Amino acid sequence: MSNNPELPYLLPDQRVRFPHPSTADEEGVVAVGGNLSPGFLLSAYEQGIFPWYEDGLPLLWWSPDPRFVLYPENLHIPRRIRRVIRNGRFSVSFDARFDEVISLCSRVPRRGQQGTWITDAMLRSYQELHELGFAHSVEVYRDGHLVGGLYGLLLGRVFCGESMFSLERDASKAGFVHLMLRAASPESPLNLHLIDSQMETQHMKAFGAECIPRTAFLNLVSTLLVAEPAADAWRMLNRIATVFSN
Repeated sequence: MSNNPELPYLLPDQRVRFPHPSTADEEGVVAVGGNLSPGFLLSAYEQGIFPWYEDGLPLLWWSPDPRFVLYPENLHIPRRIRRVIRNGRFSVSFDARFDEVISLCSRVPRRGQQGTWITDAMLRSYQELHELGFAHSVEVYRDGHLVGGLYGLLLGRVFCGESMFSLERDASKAGFVHLMLRAASPESPLNLHLIDSQMETQHMKAFGAECIPRTAFLNLVSTLLVAEPAADAWRMLNRIATVFSN
């Protein structure tokens, strides 16, 4: 991979040209190696690529085919989650406790999974992206205690979802719905057009996410995904009410 200095707001980091996603192997691996600097990470996302690896293994960069995405207009809210939100069991905030959210995402066990892909190096790198205004969090509370949350990258009009955690049933799902409804509000400055869920999960499928060809995803990325920090826009979600359309 060669470096191309086109990332002025992140100097001395440089934009990196990855192999084209069409060269990925059958599992979706595009490249091996590199590092988790802001230049590498933002360059990867702009090209439809993301990192995913475990401690003790090489750093792998992925672009699976098909890609699992959610169009905000196709959001399906399960009836139980609607009840949970309407009864006010949980409250939410945006970008209030990012470090705690990503730390808990790395530590809270998930059904059917062993260990975590959020290594210490990954955690530090996304904390740096948060400080730069690219990575963002949703916090979910019950009685003032943090019980769920999620984080990801906001790049242009695409939210690249990375991980979520729940200490109580439906906490992270409620946080995700609050995000989607507020981001779709006429008052929202985000103008989200796409949620990148990367790989298929039943969790996101229940919300209406679908698989699309990698070529279609890359076409969307070329027009919707721009690496510009949007910290202020994300925090404005704290001032928007969650309103169901029906």
